[in-house]
Amino acid sequence: MVYWLGGEWGVFQTSFNIINRKLSMEERRRHMETAYRIDILARTGIIMLLPLGLHMGNIYGLQPYGGGYLTAMWVFVAGWLALCWSAFIFRETDRGVMLTKLDEKIRWVLIPTIFVVGISSLLGHGPFEAGEGSRWYATKFTLYGFTLCIGLGLRWIMRLWTVRFRRLAEGPNPAEEAALEREFLYGRLMAYVYWITISGICFLGTVKPF
Repeated sequence: MVYWLGGEWGVFQTSFNIINRKLSMEERRRHMETAYRIDILARTGIIMLLPLGLHMGNIYGLQPYGGGYLTAMWVFVAGWLALCWSAFIFRETDRGVMLTKLDEKIRWVLIPTIFVVGISSLLGHGPFEAGEGSRWYATKFTLYGFTLCIGLGLRWIMRLWTVRFRRLAEGPNPAEEAALEREFLYGRLMAYVYWITISGICFLGTVKPF
């Protein structure tokens, strides 16, 4: 959780310099590189929360899928992490863009699955325990799905920035600069909702209010 939240804050602060037209393109690209290097920790954190949360939920009897299910989950996440880090390593290439798109497709499948499982549990249909005093777990799980939605939007913006910086390296381009600033505004608004939701998840996991 700390790597996730702290990493997103670091990327947010660095992004102010990425869109600063007063800086040289070389300086802006250095800030972009810094943002990528910070962001990979946040990406790793958000992915690792899924198997850790499900594993702990099984230990405390809040979700029934243990044993082979958990093993399969850890294997899946190991592959997902390998894909995420590969996209990071090749971030400035067409291969990196392709791997990032594949990473996004995994989230397109995972997000609705999380919503279905979380909401179904809260409605009393399982599979997670959501009785009196344990609804916080299914609520937390559902909110995690919501943060993946926001994270997907932020990843999409950063992927666009990679392409836009290639075009800006060719010479001044007011249209690309305007697009960068517009996407930064969208990302800034999403980031505020992101942090509030992440804080809410931390609160639920710590206080377990219902």
